Amino acid sequence: MTELDDQVVAEFRANARVVLDAMGGHFSSIHLLLLHNTGWRTGKQHVTPLLYVEDGDRYVLIGSNGGAEKEPAWVANVAAEAEVLIEVRERMLTATPTILRNGAEWDRLHAAAVAYWPDILEYQTHTTRTFPLIVLNPVPDSARPNATRLPLAPETTAGA
Repeated sequence: MTELDDQVVAEFRANARVVLDAMGGHFSSIHLLLLHNTGWRTGKQHVTPLLYVEDGDRYVLIGSNGGAEKEPAWVANVAAEAEVLIEVRERMLTATPTILRNGAEWDRLHAAAVAYWPDILEYQTHTTRTFPLIVLNPVPDSARPNATRLPLAPETTAGA
């Protein structure tokens, strides 16, 4: 992580998942989550703070990299993983990622992302690449056979 990412992550975790001061307030009151991902070449663990847009119960990330010519490294990391962990609001969730690079769903979600964060249009003026959208679908615990579950309270039966 960069020093800036470290500041955002620390503030996110210390302030009930809200970032107000890091980057001079640039992330003030936006939808922000922490993406846990593993380097596809190095195996190194990363925690990346990212803006997201909600689409129903899904979270949509934008691989803009601020308009740089290269995609952010986390996109390739996520593409290599079947599941990722995210910290969003008060929860830690497992999610399956889908990378969109074009098509009707990309168009719809891109429009929603631009409506939420118009700076995306400015970022696009700095590059010729199309920003990938990463759709994170939360996985219910019941769908994860090896998921750690809290023990249920003992059932009581009438008349026992």
